[in-house]
Amino acid sequence: MIVVAGEALIDLVPQGRGALADLRPALGGGPYNTAVALGRLGSPTVFCSRTSYDAFGEALLDGLRGAGVDVSGVQRGAEPTTLAVATVGTDGSAAYSFYVDGTADRLFTGPAALPAGTRAVSFGTCSLVLEPGASAYEELMRTASAQGVFTALDPNIRPGLIADADAYRARFSSWLPSVSLLKLSGEDARWLGGTPRQWLAAGPAAVVITHGGDGLTAYTRDGAEHSVPGEKVDVVDTIGAGDTVNAALLHGLSVQDALSPEALAGLGASGWSRLLRFAARAAAVTCSRAGAEPPYAAEVGAP
Repeated sequence: MIVVAGEALIDLVPQGRGALADLRPALGGGPYNTAVALGRLGSPTVFCSRTSYDAFGEALLDGLRGAGVDVSGVQRGAEPTTLAVATVGTDGSAAYSFYVDGTADRLFTGPAALPAGTRAVSFGTCSLVLEPGASAYEELMRTASAQGVFTALDPNIRPGLIADADAYRARFSSWLPSVSLLKLSGEDARWLGGTPRQWLAAGPAAVVITHGGDGLTAYTRDGAEHSVPGEKVDVVDTIGAGDTVNAALLHGLSVQDALSPEALAGLGASGWSRLLRFAARAAAVTCSRAGAEPPYAAEVGAP
């Protein structure tokens, strides 16, 4: 069982030219997309979050259920759903502005315990920025790690939500001793200002950095680097691509029975190449269609 902890929100995505051209609501949020992608790939998944009772919140839960994700760990509230307005560039890249004041997901409180059989917990994005929920997710990360559970972190930096960049960078560093697998985009890595070797020395067993269409690189504690190219595809947009990578990495590690720091250390060049190529393949499918629409297992084959 893989638990994904973090926000669910609604992306408002333009369907034509201009910032406000036919904005279409789409189910989203980094952790939400990761959970849906895991479910579609066939990994038993539980979503741990807090959603609104409004129509958007109901739609978000329906989307999870449709992907086969267990929603018994989702808390509910009367507050509205967080909104993110997407701006899609000519190259398909997406930028966001957020409407988060008083929304349901930021009022998350930590569960009494993780579900029985939890093998990994994934964290990231807005949920680790917006208080008071951020502290609850942070405590869940530390608790899971202390219990020997594999933890994955994708900070998925949204600078517009971070009031104090230096304070966030210090907080990010404080998470690393509790992280098994750190995944970042190249943009995240540059914003944070560190290096894979520095992050590895602080705790993670592996760091994976995505380079958009140029592929992915994994760095491991033994000093090795493993890179694969991106899959060639006609890009519609990149919404949800990084979240799909998160899911593909976790799904692939689960299939290989490698959800532990020790197992990561033993993957070797062939194991990492297979895993990263699977993640690149899955992300390419997501980029080939509008919005965060990750692939099903049949579309990407075995990891």
